Amino acid sequence: MENPFRQKHGLRGTFFKAYNEFKRRGELHGGLYLLTQPVYMPVDLQLVKLVLSGDYEYFHGHGFKVNEQKDPLLAHLFNLDGEQWKFMRTILTPTFTSGKMRVMFNTLLDCTHPLVDHISEEIVIHQALNLKEILSCFTMDVIVSCVFGLQSNIFNNPDTEFRKYGKQVFAGSLRIKLYTFVKFVLPSLGKLIHVKKLSAELENFFINVIRDVMSYRKNNNLERNDFIKLFIELEGKAKANGKDSLTVEQIAAQSFIFFTAGFESSSMTMTFCLHELSFNQNIQDKLRDEIKSTLTKNNGELTYEGLMSMQYLDLVIRETLRKYPSVSFLVRACSKDYKVPNTTVTIEKGTKVYISTWGIHRDEEFYPDAEAFMPERFTEENNRKRPGFTFLPFGEGPRICIGQRFGLMLIKTGIAMLLNKYKFYPIPDQKYNLDFEPSSVNITNKGTLKLIVVEI
Repeated sequence: MENPFRQKHGLRGTFFKAYNEFKRRGELHGGLYLLTQPVYMPVDLQLVKLVLSGDYEYFHGHGFKVNEQKDPLLAHLFNLDGEQWKFMRTILTPTFTSGKMRVMFNTLLDCTHPLVDHISEEIVIHQALNLKEILSCFTMDVIVSCVFGLQSNIFNNPDTEFRKYGKQVFAGSLRIKLYTFVKFVLPSLGKLIHVKKLSAELENFFINVIRDVMSYRKNNNLERNDFIKLFIELEGKAKANGKDSLTVEQIAAQSFIFFTAGFESSSMTMTFCLHELSFNQNIQDKLRDEIKSTLTKNNGELTYEGLMSMQYLDLVIRETLRKYPSVSFLVRACSKDYKVPNTTVTIEKGTKVYISTWGIHRDEEFYPDAEAFMPERFTEENNRKRPGFTFLPFGEGPRICIGQRFGLMLIKTGIAMLLNKYKFYPIPDQKYNLDFEPSSVNITNKGTLKLIVVEI
């Protein structure tokens, strides 16, 4: 297989091409090389299920080694493995219950007001707005507020340090590209040389923010419905039970992954959703009717219960995540030799396993007319007709994304508030089929994505 980083479509295209080729041949699975690294790809859904869930003991990690001393912010849940992962997952799971999301909802909702105000001001000057940029500011505002307990005021202060460091992470710098290349394509090189993803300046900023906010809250006996409050509560429970609490660096690492995973993926999902709705006015109108009907029942206010009750909104977001999953593939590392059931194939210890989410989500066997945007695919009736493990935007099994409830709440809240106030149309020359950044692991479109926005 050719170097994926020299291809037009990057790793997404490499794995999509392999998935389709194995499927065309009628294979249950296959192997390919990323340069010199042999990797395994299951295509049959039963094998996908075994890797992600059934035989989890063989595939419990992503295979990314982290040096906590040299890269403290990378020692987060996604990168951890074994007992470290179990410990951290056990501690963090209670912070993402539906009850905790309900408590945090109004903190998130408050962030929609600057978003709406900003768009209303902008459409007086510009008919077409760069929604990709605007929504990244909104989700940044939400993450800074809900995770770090701070007000970023990003629409009035676009040069905030959170914005600055967020761009560092996602700007595709040489440092990030080298780190991604070594991480996915040449992990053996990473054992010989240490490739640092984040600058010391960025690391110090996030660690100091967590230290300062937690210290100020505790010293002044302040509370706010956000993740910082939950971390302080966890710290108190640990001390009360005579157990070690998380260090500031550990809390900063978990906050950092919420930051990076939350603002970029959520903003792009919202952007792709509005792009699709602009080309599918009937779907946009139907969704808006549901939103307005729900708000009318609650005196014009959006409540957590109202948000959760909107079934068509849920279908629209699920269809968006099918067509545009935040990450186009899932990765697992084989922790010990694994004999693939009913075959002569043995996956050797240390081999990376890649599952093409992009391929499964665009497989005509599971999603006929897969390039079309059809929310009704996800009605209960249609879900029952489709086999399991065909919808993987958050992964599946024990390592399913812990923050999916928060991410969905963020996306749905933003879309509901926007469609209640505005109509969205494509600009005259806008292509329906988008081009994506090949060097990015996350699914993001190339360049800007402008839409015509009209206040209702």
